[in-house]
Amino acid sequence: MPVRTSVRKAVVPAAGLGTRFLPATKATPKEMLPVVDKPAIQYVVEEAAGAGLDDVLMITGRNKRAVEDHFDRAHELEEVLAAKGDADRLATVRGLARLARMHHVRQGAPLGLGHAVLRARDHIGDEPFAVLLGDDLIDPRDALLTDMLAVHARTGGSVVALTEVDPAETHLYGCAAVEPAEDGVLRVTGLVEKPAPGEAPSTCAVIGRYVLDPAVFGVLERTAPGRGGEIQLTDAIQELAGRDARRGGPVHAVLFRGRRYDTGDRASYLRAVVQLACGRADLGPDFRSWLRQYAETLPAETLPAGEPSTGERPAAAQPIAVPAEAAAVRAEAAAR
Repeated sequence: MPVRTSVRKAVVPAAGLGTRFLPATKATPKEMLPVVDKPAIQYVVEEAAGAGLDDVLMITGRNKRAVEDHFDRAHELEEVLAAKGDADRLATVRGLARLARMHHVRQGAPLGLGHAVLRARDHIGDEPFAVLLGDDLIDPRDALLTDMLAVHARTGGSVVALTEVDPAETHLYGCAAVEPAEDGVLRVTGLVEKPAPGEAPSTCAVIGRYVLDPAVFGVLERTAPGRGGEIQLTDAIQELAGRDARRGGPVHAVLFRGRRYDTGDRASYLRAVVQLACGRADLGPDFRSWLRQYAETLPAETLPAGEPSTGERPAAAQPIAVPAEAAAVRAEAAAR
């Protein structure tokens, strides 16, 4: 349920080229790749709308017209569905244009997440706002964004979402130095973008949900390119973490232990599709039954000759958080 908050607007960066999914993304935006039967970007907009943020600015780039069209009216399609008497699909299609007031601006140059957020300045103005990244899908049963908005309503400043990761994976994330605050909320005292192995301040990694004070725009405007030659949002939040409330600080964090689906690379994307399909009331029962049977036919994994087993998986193959139902499917298949 939405909370009473001063935050009304959400920013969704969607300008990436999706090179990890080529050739599928040569002509199709990566945000439009289907996760079961909805494009990934729709889950994100639904999350924002469900938290009460009905004004959504999409930061897009070239070849992203399909993203804009998806949330617009499609009169010819609606007429065809109406003529067929297909009321359910007609309602689904019409509902997309009613999710939120959608706005679009192009990033112009691929200069990083911080630069993409800075492009939202004219639309946001001098008010706090949320940022939702499309690679992290949060299960609608877990009200992460709503919890973050509630924290912001109490503390002001900015709020980031954190999750605990394996120490061997901290170099893949922005990692936060934290200390306890009140009511189970954490206070962020520092941030490092993709620290070198062994140099992370903690195993608390930033995931793609933020509630930001508008002071972040002034910081981003003078933030020099950082890791990868890009303007890093993490660097700007790091500066806000050292400020008081009069200057846009402080930064608090919500530690998320819920269901998160990573669509950032091919293997994680496939797992996300399976996990979400398993949890669907309309698809889950038959799909889970098929999945159990299919798992029984898979050969046991073997290592190449001469390669010793370490008992560890490569980082890209690490499982992500799964719904309990999907985890039960895995456990049952493994036990057979």
